[in-house]
Amino acid sequence: MIRKVLTGVLLCAAMQAHADYQCSVTPKDDVVINPQQVQVVGENGNLVINPAGDVQFNGKQHTLSAAQRQLAVSYQQSLRSDLPWINNGALSRVDKSRVALDNIITQQMGASSNMHGRLTKLDKQLKEQMSRIIEQRQDGLTFHYKGIDQVRADGQQLINQAMGGILQDSINEMGARAVLKGGSNPLQSVLGNLGGMQTAIQDEWKNQQQDFEQFGRDVCQRVVSLEDQRTKLVSGLK
Repeated sequence: MIRKVLTGVLLCAAMQAHADYQCSVTPKDDVVINPQQVQVVGENGNLVINPAGDVQFNGKQHTLSAAQRQLAVSYQQSLRSDLPWINNGALSRVDKSRVALDNIITQQMGASSNMHGRLTKLDKQLKEQMSRIIEQRQDGLTFHYKGIDQVRADGQQLINQAMGGILQDSINEMGARAVLKGGSNPLQSVLGNLGGMQTAIQDEWKNQQQDFEQFGRDVCQRVVSLEDQRTKLVSGLK
C-alpha cells in the first residue's frame, strides 16, 4: 500500500493522478512564460503572445480582429494561471503524502527509524522530477511536455528503489525489536508488526485516493480547455 501512496504522488507529478485515469488530451507543446510574453512551441508550431494580445505565429506577426485579440489575451492569461496551479497542487500533494507517511513511520517504528531518511530522500527526488515538467525560473516558468513520459519512467524507478530500501529497513528494525523483547517466535512478531504498518498505510491511501483522482480530473479539464483555446486561436490565424 505504501507503493500506492508513492505512485499516486508520482502520477500527480506527471499530471495524471491515478493510473486508471487517462486524459483525452496529451500536451505536445512546451510553454515558456515570462512577464513579456507566453510562447507555446512544439509539434503545433511556434505561437507567441504578449499580455496585450499581440500574436506571432511561426515567426509572422498577425493582425487580429477584436474577438481574436480577446481570445489571445484569455489564452495567455489561462496559461499564466493554470500551469502554476497544477504545479502547486502537485507539490502540495507530495508534501501531504510525505507528512502522512512520516507520521505512520514514527507511530509504527519510532522517530529514529532509517525509513525517515529514505522518505526524505525520495521526497527530494520526486520534486526534482517534477521540475523536469514544470521548471520554475526567476522570471517565470517553463512547461516541458516531453518531461511527462520521462518523469513517469524515471520516477517509477526511484519509487521501486525506495520501496526496496524501506521494506528492508522495516524488516531489520522490527526484527531487532522482536529479538530485544524476547519471546518464543520473533518471526511471528515481525509479521504482525508488518501487518499493522500495512493497515495504517492502506487506511492513509484510502484517505488520499479520492483527492488524487479529483486532482487528476481537474488537471485534465484545464489541459483540455487550454488546448481548445489554442486550437481556436491558431485555426483563425491560418
